[in-house]
Amino acid sequence: MVRHGETDWNRDNRFQGHADVPLNDDGRSQVRALAERLACESFAAAYTSPLRRAAESAEILAAALGVDVHPSEALREVDVGSWSGLTVAEVEARYPEGFARWADWRCEGWHDGETYEDFSRRVVGGLREIAAPHPGEHVVAVTHGGPIRVALAVALGLSLDAVRGRVAVLENCATVRIAVRDGAFERVD
Repeated sequence: MVRHGETDWNRDNRFQGHADVPLNDDGRSQVRALAERLACESFAAAYTSPLRRAAESAEILAAALGVDVHPSEALREVDVGSWSGLTVAEVEARYPEGFARWADWRCEGWHDGETYEDFSRRVVGGLREIAAPHPGEHVVAVTHGGPIRVALAVALGLSLDAVRGRVAVLENCATVRIAVRDGAFERVD
């Protein structure tokens, strides 16, 4: 699993959620550098969140790896509702109670977005669907920090809040290797 390259909203520390924000020039450079590092590996396909920042990252990677890209709604970031586009400081000022819940990693703080429970079900089910036609093969799933944390939580047998406490921030173009075997998730180093 690969987190997309940097966007201006990442740089500004804004919640993106379902907002369709493009990569910036640094983000494109990050993805090209990752493609060079992955070029010696063999992949059967690339899957991507349909959001532009991930899809553009996937296209750059896929071109370098010589694979086709398949969009997957399951890889879309969590919907943060009215927090989308706001900086952390703006959310804290406008939604102090929700921000406090979110900052404690206990649950989502927004009242009008996607619940972590629904989000987790979507991501886990989608990753199983992506893995099913690729037994014994490697694929690249280009996505966002949230779906990667969900996969890590399942692979490590932890709750999402526990993983969020351990892996609070995933850098742009971070990679995490997850195996899905017979529907079970396992972290691969």
